[in-house]
Amino acid sequence: MTDATGRVFDALADSNRRYVVQALAERGAATATELASELQVSRQAVSKHFAALSEAGLVESRREGRETLYELTPQPLAAALDWMADVGGKWDRRLTALRRHLVSGGSRSGGGARRRRE
Repeated sequence: MTDATGRVFDALADSNRRYVVQALAERGAATATELASELQVSRQAVSKHFAALSEAGLVESRREGRETLYELTPQPLAAALDWMADVGGKWDRRLTALRRHLVSGGSRSGGGARRRRE
C-alpha cells in the first residue's frame, strides 16, 4: 500500500470524516460551520477533520468572501479503490483455485484428510 493510500484509509477511519466526505460528494462544497451544525460538534472540530482530509488529499479549500468552502478531491479515493480491487482480485483468484482443488477431489490425493461418514 502506498503512503498516500494509507493516509486515505487513516482519514476515512473516523465516522465524522466519512460523513464530511459524503456531504461534499453530494453537495459539491460546504463550510465548516454548515457541517458543524449537522454533526453536532464545534466548528473547530470540523476544521480539524478538514485538516486530516486535506492531508490525505481528499479535500481542497477556497475562500469566498469571509467563508472558506471545502470541496472533495476524489482522485485519492480512486487510488484507494484501485488498491482494494487489486487485493480483492488476488483473494478471488486464490479462493477460485481452492474451490477448483476441492471440487476436483484434490483433498483425496496426496494422503490428505479422510472423509468422515455421517
